[in-house]
Amino acid sequence: MSINGRICSAGVWDESVPGIEFDENGISNYAKLFQTLVSAYPRGEAGNQKWLNIVERIKAEGKNRPYDCVIGVSGGTDSSYLLHISKEYKLRPLAVNLDNGWNSDISVKNIKKMTNQLEIDLETYVIDYEEIKDLQRSYIFAGLPWIDAPTDLAIKAVLYKVAARERIKYILRGNDFRSEGSQPDEWTYGDGRQLTAVHKKYGRVRLNTFPNYTLSNLLYYGFIKKIKSIYPFYYLEYNKTKAQEFLSRNYGWEYYGGHHHENHFTKFAISYWLYEKFSVDKRKITLSAQILSKEITRESALIELQKKPYDAEFMNQMLDFVIKKLDFSSSQFQSLMEEKKHSFHDYPSYNFLFTKMLKIARPILDLVFIHKPQSIFQAEMRNKKL
Repeated sequence: MSINGRICSAGVWDESVPGIEFDENGISNYAKLFQTLVSAYPRGEAGNQKWLNIVERIKAEGKNRPYDCVIGVSGGTDSSYLLHISKEYKLRPLAVNLDNGWNSDISVKNIKKMTNQLEIDLETYVIDYEEIKDLQRSYIFAGLPWIDAPTDLAIKAVLYKVAARERIKYILRGNDFRSEGSQPDEWTYGDGRQLTAVHKKYGRVRLNTFPNYTLSNLLYYGFIKKIKSIYPFYYLEYNKTKAQEFLSRNYGWEYYGGHHHENHFTKFAISYWLYEKFSVDKRKITLSAQILSKEITRESALIELQKKPYDAEFMNQMLDFVIKKLDFSSSQFQSLMEEKKHSFHDYPSYNFLFTKMLKIARPILDLVFIHKPQSIFQAEMRNKKL
């Protein structure tokens, strides 16, 4: 079973989750963080009114332009349903997909089905595969937990770049803390400074096309260009399972098998690399959020965690595919799996700015972000000295 030590009485967070604490009733601080986020971003009538106000603002600022918002699409549930929502509220989005060379066939088909049927223009940004491969190899050599950080950073950079080019002020994102939870930094941290440092140490290919997301990008696009990210599912009623059924029934959309499994490398990073090398099971976060959202029962989540996050036979095939695609030999990759595990603290990053200097930087962040970042909520929960 994947449970380690004491377990939260409200969800399935356990002692393997960094920074976890329990009160006298066995309720963890992560469960309380979830309720804090729910209070900060209520749904129902209040949430709907907030969303309608945002929609009117988007329409007003995008008037007389071809598009009034940008939506990053992956072919997954959240971004696909967000396309549907945008048209339901008569927004004029430009869909943007990042092709890192690992998209599944199902995800590509889903993107085409959604954008074609909704008559939404699609722009695909293709990263030179030799560059993204070199970055992914670098993160594996670095022994970091979140080896998919390069793709995450590239997606953010491309969305802002396209929005700025088209003079669009709003990026709609499909994140939903109620179904995804809040991942600890130790498991999924990554930033542009760290990427540069890791690649400088382990890379072998010059990055000519890769769009890194740096602190200067954040300040330029958010503070100077005044581009804001919006999370509609923070306000609107949204159930992932029901959304999948709706998309399948109305658009012929297909499910791809798991959270973020629409991308082969992301699936490998979550289901195998994190789990087998670092003993990190991200399902504890997502399942806990879904329990508190009443999408699943705690009992069903505990049963799910008795199984590994991957099918052994399928993962053997996936491993062969990943190893070859990254130009590793089987023995070399196995050696890297057994080498020392590292933390994001072991490499230069911007993290110190968001811990030691947050009080100073907070006024700037308030201008850049409409929503208080989850990382700040979590830092406050974990009693970091901000």
